[in-house]
Parts: sequence; C-alpha cells; structure tokens
Amino acid sequence: MPAPLKASNSGPRVSPERCRVALVLPSFAGGGAERVMIALMAGLAASSFERAIVVLDDQGPWRALVPADIPVTALGRPRLRRALLPLRRALARLDPDIVVSAIGYLNLGILALSPFLPAKTRFVVREANTPSRNARSGFGQWLYRRAYVNLYRRADAVISPSAAIAKELVESCGVPQRRLTVLPNPVDESGLRAAAAPPRRVAGGGRRFVAVGRLAPQKGFDRLIDAMAEMPADTHLTILGEGEERGALEARRKALGLEARIALPGFERSAASWMAGADALLLPSRWEGLPNVALEALAVGTQVVASAEAGAIGEIAAEAPPGAVRCVETDAAFGMAMKAVAPDPVSAVRASLLPAAFRLDAVVPRFAQLLRSRTDRA
Repeated sequence: MPAPLKASNSGPRVSPERCRVALVLPSFAGGGAERVMIALMAGLAASSFERAIVVLDDQGPWRALVPADIPVTALGRPRLRRALLPLRRALARLDPDIVVSAIGYLNLGILALSPFLPAKTRFVVREANTPSRNARSGFGQWLYRRAYVNLYRRADAVISPSAAIAKELVESCGVPQRRLTVLPNPVDESGLRAAAAPPRRVAGGGRRFVAVGRLAPQKGFDRLIDAMAEMPADTHLTILGEGEERGALEARRKALGLEARIALPGFERSAASWMAGADALLLPSRWEGLPNVALEALAVGTQVVASAEAGAIGEIAAEAPPGAVRCVETDAAFGMAMKAVAPDPVSAVRASLLPAAFRLDAVVPRFAQLLRSRTDRA
C-alpha cells in the first residue's frame, strides 16, 4: 500500500485565521472510509487548517498514514456507547470549528452529542455506504431510517461519495438536498503507483486475478470461489483481506478442490503491487458505496470486472476509459467476463486508467472549500 500521506502544505502553524477541524474515527482498521478521511485530512493545508484526529480505538494499519503534524487523541473505548462521554470531553477540549465524521453509526452518535458541544461548532458527516444496508432486519432498517431522519437534520453538511448514495439520503432519510455534497473518494495516484512497483504476480501462464476487501458476505468472495471452478485450470485468484467469513471461504475452496488455485493470504499493506500485477481486479460485492479498491486498481492500470450491485461502480465506469470497467448483472455473466480477460504478464506498472475527478489533487481542494464555506456561515 502507499507510503504515509503527506500534507500538501506543512507551512508554519501561526495564522489566527486557521480553521480548527477534528476528524472522529472508530479506529485505524483497514476500511476504505477511514483511509479516505485520513487522505482528505492529510491533504488539507496546515497553514489554513488546524487538524486533529479523535479515535475511539487506536488500532489498525492506517495509523501509519497519519502525518506526524496531526495530533491523535485515542479514547481507548472501541464501543460507541462507552465512548460518548469521553468523546464529548475530547471534542470540548479541542474546541474545533468543525467536527467531521465518516461512518454511519458514528455519525449518528456525534450528531446526538451535538447539542452538548459549543454552539459555534459545525458538523460535517460523510456517508460512505447506502444507509439501507446498515441493518439486516426490517425493524433494524426502520430504526436506522428514523435515526437518520431525526439526527441528520442536525448536520451542517452531508458528504456522499456518489450520486446513488445521495439519492437514498434524500428520498429515504429526509436529508435536505441543499446540505448534500457529492465528493468522490480521493486516490493518491502517484503514491499508489510508487507503492505498486514492481508488480507482483503468481507465476504461470494463465489468467491472474486479484480481489481485495474484508472477508465478509457483503464482498461476495464466495461468488468468486464458485466462478473459479468454471475457469481453466491454469487460472489463479488471490483474495487479499481478513474477516469473519474466512472459515466458510476456506471450506468452500477445499470442497471444490481449488486450494492450489485460490490463495487467501490475509490482509496485505502491499495490495497495490498485487493489483498492478493482475490481469483484472474482481469486485463481486453484493453492495458498496463508492468502491475504493476499483479506483486503486485503475490508478495502477488494471482493469476491473465488477457486479452491478457494487454501489457506484457504474458511476466509475462512466468516467473511466472504454473497457476499463466491466459491470455485469449476473453470476453467469461475471464468469463470462472473467473468461474474456486475456493474460497480460507485466514487469512494470501499466499506464493509469484513473479518471481525473478521483485524483487526490482534484478532491482535496473541494473538501477544503466545503469546510471553509461552513465556517463562513457561523
């Protein structure tokens, strides 16, 4: 994975006009939402923004991505219900102009706390996924929807990474359109490409596929194991990630006799090099927000085969070069798309396929402008 992100401007911390911004995260675990927000905070000019991070649990690989000049307050309370009081105290001590949050349940907790924080404080929340997926039961979905309707009205701004998520926030959660901003996930293209060299590839002459993400039902990796049973014997798949579904995936792999053709090495910080060496990134998700891993694959020049269910993958496909992203509707079509990929062993990182709108230097200025616009209204 890329080296620690650096702030775009590390100038002197002396201006009284700087905006104080506190980002709240659940942890530094290997999730896309956490990484996106660290990238955005790291990109803010230190001469204009006084940045801080409050984290419920100071654990996870993305801790190394936080620049040294951004102080981190660790609460040591992984559970939100036990962290609310320490969180309120930490935010009161930091006295930020803006509090930013990016995980659905944490957004709700912070907005519930908002009446107990200084009146000057503005609240910006980012919804990384479709809210309807936050609970599995009908009652749970109803409860979440009511919480969104009642609490999201307290947010001064709501960020959505895609038009699809923004649409649900308006239609199902009652978020006013005027408070919504669609802001794409940023990709540190140059850092990612540097980390991807040299590409890594399983030896052999057949197709080489990579999938990256949590080993969870959402990601649909069980679909890939079934699809691999229909692929030629020289095809290999590497699934990078860790999670609760490992046992089930390993059992299915063994039942189909695919242990030599499907690797499950766990979480890899160097996933970029594996993506760069693959013939395609496979994204069989049952739902997503805006899938970061697809953007990262495009940044290292690797095409993507994705299920149409994978959130805003269609929005990415519309911006990407023709053929760079293949969206398919069924499991059978997914298998056919895999067979249409030609083996392409590489020794160097391919040319980028990433649309310009998703580059870090395009997204960070928009994020900074959004924060400034909220403080100007105070």
